[in-house]
Amino acid sequence: MVNTGGICEVIVQTPSYQVQYEGDTKIDGVLGTSSPIICNYLETVGATCGALLPTRNSIDTILDIETTCIDNGMPVVIMRASDFGLNGYESISELEKNESLKQKIETIRLIAGEKMQLGDVSQQTIPKMCLIAPPIQGGVVHTRMFIPHVVHEAIGVLAAVSVATACILPESITKNITHFTENSSFFSIEHPSGEFTVNLEYSTNNQDVIIKSSGVIRTARLISKGEVYISI
Repeated sequence: MVNTGGICEVIVQTPSYQVQYEGDTKIDGVLGTSSPIICNYLETVGATCGALLPTRNSIDTILDIETTCIDNGMPVVIMRASDFGLNGYESISELEKNESLKQKIETIRLIAGEKMQLGDVSQQTIPKMCLIAPPIQGGVVHTRMFIPHVVHEAIGVLAAVSVATACILPESITKNITHFTENSSFFSIEHPSGEFTVNLEYSTNNQDVIIKSSGVIRTARLISKGEVYISI
């Protein structure tokens, strides 16, 4: 990936050695259905902060709010919506109008940035800030993502990966909130406009979680087709 220098393994459906575009896979926010493409992001653990848990803690308390500061491709600070007096299912407009909420989240972000080895993040867009609540659409967890000063209409790709990763950490902020099958590799992250599925390949060693690859499901689409004639 030329923007980050990272490596992404892309698995494309190619029956009979031809790229397949038609399929039943649907992504919320994208029209229609298409053939699935799995993007496995390699070596994402601590890509920005140097460690999966940059503060070395599963939970840090900042301004009396418990947080999990995590980096698996995107630095994210995860917090329970209920700790802010919210149910976690508020509309984007409701959250955008809540100035006191946004101010407190920004103060937490600035403190978390220092703790996550990012330094002064006042002029940066990381870490992202995520409020979580129990799922209501059959997914793993419900989210509201601040990126960082406005609420995302959905959730960013690598932000979803970091949130999904927090869900498998035994003592993270997601404990007693998430719903998923033990040893499952697919995690449906709910957001304001639907859900986003993350595929995590991982193993556990006692309390340690080892991330092998972090994948997301996208869909194939034929963008253009044509012939070019070059005169010699």
